[in-house]
Amino acid sequence: MKMKNDAASIYPLTLLYDGACPVCKLEMRNLASRDRKGELRFVDVSVPGFDAARYGLALPDLLKEIHAVQANGAVVRGLEVLRLTYSAVGLGWLARPTGWPLLKPAFDRLYVLFARNRYRVPAGFASVLFRLAARNAVRRTHACSDGKCKL
Repeated sequence: MKMKNDAASIYPLTLLYDGACPVCKLEMRNLASRDRKGELRFVDVSVPGFDAARYGLALPDLLKEIHAVQANGAVVRGLEVLRLTYSAVGLGWLARPTGWPLLKPAFDRLYVLFARNRYRVPAGFASVLFRLAARNAVRRTHACSDGKCKL
């Protein structure tokens, strides 16, 4: 049976993330601050007592890459999670190219490479990148008024 993939079946989206990873923690804070509609739930899988079995998953798998549980119970992982979260917070345009058919395989592989090496990325470097992306998103949002965008 194929599950519906509309907003009601996806959101609220429960993000299962590695809070021991500085980059992951920073990005979850960024997403939480942008989640104006309350579409996202955040669960840190690194805290003592976290029970991965509650979600039908194993902790070692959760620590390899980000996972999320959709409102309909479907589990998604990797870059697809970030595509859904960015859409939820109004930044879908930023992640959209990562899902384009010709680019998706390359971006998905790059994400796996990043996820494996995420502890090597200095949190300060990631913070600068996130701030630049946020500043660009704000500029782009302000460039649009009355349904017209000045790009």
